Amino acid sequence: MSKPSITPRTLKGFRDYLPTEMAPRRDMIAQIEATFRRHGFAPLDTPALEYAEILTGKYGEEGDKLLYRFRDNGDRDVALRYDLTVPLARLMAQHGGTLPSPFRRYHVGTVWRADKPQRGRFREFVQCDADLCGHNSAIADAEILTVGLEVLAALGVRDACIHVNHRYVLTGLIEAAGVPEDAAGSVIRAVDKLDKIGPDGVADEIVRVAGVDAETARRVLDVFAEATDLDALDAILERAGASGDKRANSVGRLRDVFALVEAAGHGAMVRFDASIARGLDYYTGIIYETRLTDPKVAGVGAVMSGGRYDHLIGTFGKTEVPAVGISLGLDRLLAALRELGLAADGRLGADVFVAMFGKDDGADAMAAAAELRAAGISTELATELGKLGKQFKAADRRGCRAAVVVAPGERARGEIVVKSLQSGEQRAVARTALVEAVRDALATSA
Repeated sequence: MSKPSITPRTLKGFRDYLPTEMAPRRDMIAQIEATFRRHGFAPLDTPALEYAEILTGKYGEEGDKLLYRFRDNGDRDVALRYDLTVPLARLMAQHGGTLPSPFRRYHVGTVWRADKPQRGRFREFVQCDADLCGHNSAIADAEILTVGLEVLAALGVRDACIHVNHRYVLTGLIEAAGVPEDAAGSVIRAVDKLDKIGPDGVADEIVRVAGVDAETARRVLDVFAEATDLDALDAILERAGASGDKRANSVGRLRDVFALVEAAGHGAMVRFDASIARGLDYYTGIIYETRLTDPKVAGVGAVMSGGRYDHLIGTFGKTEVPAVGISLGLDRLLAALRELGLAADGRLGADVFVAMFGKDDGADAMAAAAELRAAGISTELATELGKLGKQFKAADRRGCRAAVVVAPGERARGEIVVKSLQSGEQRAVARTALVEAVRDALATSA
């Protein structure tokens, strides 16, 4: 009886990552994590699965629809994490008493959304988050913006801008345009699409989805178009009757944050943008989206976003804990870095390849590889014999930059051969000088 054939395939919206793809991803994550640690953020992880009640009601109606939710074998109502922020809020409510305040955490992890797959959008992807919990201050907001900008700098990105807004600014401008309170949420979600569908598209959506008339929709666009900077914004809110406290807590906070980011040397990379909305329900104050400004990647969308969420942690306990964070989408940014020529090359091999001349050279080759690895040099060892030229070509294709050859003649003289795979130059060196010679060969091929 023939064995049934199973077609190998992946679920739609999910991907395999081959070594050529994983190598630059790992390099990128290492640089991101190093930047987070340099700013005093500590690593943290949470389970992929949460009780569904932990996640539902935090992202808005549309977000709840995108949860991968099911009943497990214990008949528990569970869901895969949608982001890294709500699990952090649950953790803070559960373990906050044992953590320092303020608590700075970073988290690099996979999240899942049952979204419609399309170019650049998948159902499983990696986020890189940094959050500061415990302080509601302008300096905490500025610190998060600064770490985000320095992550981009570490990755070689110079042409980027963080577009910054405040949730009260949105509601204040909507009120100034005369939008009914029950339509405010729909109008804000429409305004958030200004850069994607333009003013006419936003006006049409406001009328169609929010149910307001065309005149009100036009007033919304006029008000947002007038709010070009913080002075103009403050004047609009004052005319609309916003209290001094509300203006100080929004416009004043934005002024303070921009001044602090300027002091950190990044003022040119942040700007006020009244149209930024951020669709998730849990945001309460400052919000932001990062866009790359190089024309080559103009259509890539936001690569890093976040904001303040002062009430989210309190939904899991009696104590309100203010918090602010930023989240970088690894896959979207990596795609942009490739377009800009800033991504790592994705080579497969180690730095050094140890080849064997004959079948009796295995022990010496193993010893040479062990010595190089002990010295911190990534080393691949040949596992079968073959012509040396063929071994070198295969190692070069995998990205190795140097080769070490163990051969009887040199061994008898107490020597070993070190070869540059890029230039083809090789020399016999004393066996005791192996590590130094290999480091020299790698330095000249960097």
